[in-house]
Amino acid sequence: MLGFLTARQAGLDDPLRLRRAESTRRVLGLQLNPDRDVERIHGNGINTIDIEAIEGRYMLSGGADGVIVIYDLENYGGKPQYTCKAMCTVGRSSRYVHKFSVETVQWYPYDTGMFVSSSFDKTVKVWDTETLKPAEVFEFEGNVYSHHLSPIARKHSLIAVGTKNPKIQLCDLKSGSRIHVLQVLPHTHICIADSKVKVWDVRRASGSLFTLDQHNGDKSKASSEAVNTAHNGRVNGLCFTSDGLFLLTAGTDDRMRLWNSATGENTLVNYGKVCNESRKRLQFTVSRGCSPEFVFVPCGSSVAVYALHTGALVTMLRGHYNNVDCCAFHPDYQELYSGGKDCNILAWVPVLRTSDVEEDAAGQSSVNPAFQDTWSSDED
Repeated sequence: MLGFLTARQAGLDDPLRLRRAESTRRVLGLQLNPDRDVERIHGNGINTIDIEAIEGRYMLSGGADGVIVIYDLENYGGKPQYTCKAMCTVGRSSRYVHKFSVETVQWYPYDTGMFVSSSFDKTVKVWDTETLKPAEVFEFEGNVYSHHLSPIARKHSLIAVGTKNPKIQLCDLKSGSRIHVLQVLPHTHICIADSKVKVWDVRRASGSLFTLDQHNGDKSKASSEAVNTAHNGRVNGLCFTSDGLFLLTAGTDDRMRLWNSATGENTLVNYGKVCNESRKRLQFTVSRGCSPEFVFVPCGSSVAVYALHTGALVTMLRGHYNNVDCCAFHPDYQELYSGGKDCNILAWVPVLRTSDVEEDAAGQSSVNPAFQDTWSSDED
């Protein structure tokens, strides 16, 4: 680390290298923090969480009890021990609460004054954060399994909604209307409740651009049923990398695959067996600002951490008492939050750096070997 600092001060290195190195070190040091709690509000499992990207301060959670909670993640007490308090709740006593399980919650990308939730009560609700009242309610014929707003789109305000209907339905926030005929997602991908993943361009009314094929077109490796399929089981998880260059998919075949999002090519990264016990949407996430990047995947009662481009299992984060259903990465502080069926949200925080100069057994200070001078001669 001192080498990075020296190179940065001398103008020999891009400051981004130091930031990436420190971010990577912090992610590799993630541990369950005994000093930080998240207030327990949900009376049933937690299906979904989301941290807003504007201030990085507020977190949404949605549970199987239909309740939605907004947490403040900031520590204002000045002490290491603190609890992330619930600022407000759309609880069972609210007339606007979802009648059944909340499957997805998501902040509006450009304004914390609005967020969106979807539920098994066949509705998608657009909320005013200040009043905690729906500004718009979209109703559907079947259960809503998931929805998504593009985090980068500026020319449209479309919400893609996945229901029992095999067609993805688009809701327009500007007009309040629904489009029933397009099977597209505003972030240019679609996940149907089978083994296929199709990529679309919302600017074009024609068919999909391509269908992801786990065998990259080699029909000799695929059975007749597996042609043009991304997984041998149902696809229940999708996640783009922060730069949009790669797409990760998770399936009930206990496999995770990394795809080139421009060409649809399977990169053939082998993550091994990725336990996927979820029969609904699996919310996993990717780090941002690290080198290399990491993938955080709920795996039973743990969160598995993989190296994105090598597939190596880095570690298992253990702390929940029941299955983990969702996790969200905080890129500003390299922290991870996870929610599970045990009704808990856990905070995984980087271990604080130990002093570069440490005391040995004799009480004399000794330089940490990582920072020892190994190039100067003894005569200097």
